[in-house]
Amino acid sequence: MTLYFQDYSGGPNATVIEITGPVSDGLLRFTKFGAIFCTDDPVTEGFDKESTEIARAQGLYVTSALDGSNTHVLISIVFGDEDFKGSTLEIQGTSAQFERVREVAVVGGTGIFRFARGYATFETIHYDPSFHHAVIRCNITVLHYY
Repeated sequence: MTLYFQDYSGGPNATVIEITGPVSDGLLRFTKFGAIFCTDDPVTEGFDKESTEIARAQGLYVTSALDGSNTHVLISIVFGDEDFKGSTLEIQGTSAQFERVREVAVVGGTGIFRFARGYATFETIHYDPSFHHAVIRCNITVLHYY
């Protein structure tokens, strides 16, 4: 399954915010050790931000390496589309944020994804700094029982 996270890290419609304290210059510091971020990204079926929204990616990122190279990811993909409505996939693990492709474990799920196990890869395929908008392609491979 391939999904696209529409990530906005600034502006009035930000979908990811730093929750550990004020940001001095308005920019998020994803490499600051101990920084915690909360996210609620729209997840679309296509690359374009106007593509149909099928889920929300809700959770936390914690910069967990002293040098800022890794984040610990806790994300629930909450499906709202007709095919998977109410089902979730739970993603957790260390993400090497400076790698082109990052791999994290799928540790569970609900609904149609009960007992899900597998992995997800993340790749930032577009970034527009003027709008603080990134598109992150997420490829998910899971085994599940329904």
